[in-house]
Amino acid sequence: MTTSDVDIEMGQAFAPREFGPLTMTDIVRYQGASGDLNPMHHDDEMARAAGYPASFSVGMLGAGYLAAYCTDLFGTRSVRRFRTRFRKVVYRGEVLTAHAVVREIRGSGDDARVALGLELLDSSGAVVVDGSADFLLDSMKSIGSEEVSE
Repeated sequence: MTTSDVDIEMGQAFAPREFGPLTMTDIVRYQGASGDLNPMHHDDEMARAAGYPASFSVGMLGAGYLAAYCTDLFGTRSVRRFRTRFRKVVYRGEVLTAHAVVREIRGSGDDARVALGLELLDSSGAVVVDGSADFLLDSMKSIGSEEVSE
């Protein structure tokens, strides 16, 4: 696939994707996979003792949702950079929505890249994770199509 096959424009927003509602099972599975076994993420009593209303999600789970959203859009082989920041605690039951907007298009030919601004919002519209990602357009896939072999 070449950049001529890709129709990307500055300011373009991609269709959002929802994750959730977030369950204790989602959180504990992520904890097990990541090795982050901090009880604040699964022990309500401990979280309340620390001043939180309940246990809360692992921040990296939200970053993982943004990564999954991006790779669904562009494929795994096109990722060149991915950065996130945690902005707000997320509790069980929350439905999160991933958003991406084209912030920059640079280079040409085999080195053409697209830079995205990323946000993961909670049900109130507050940003819980934000970030950015760069993708190589030459190896990009379209939503719903098969990954292009090299």
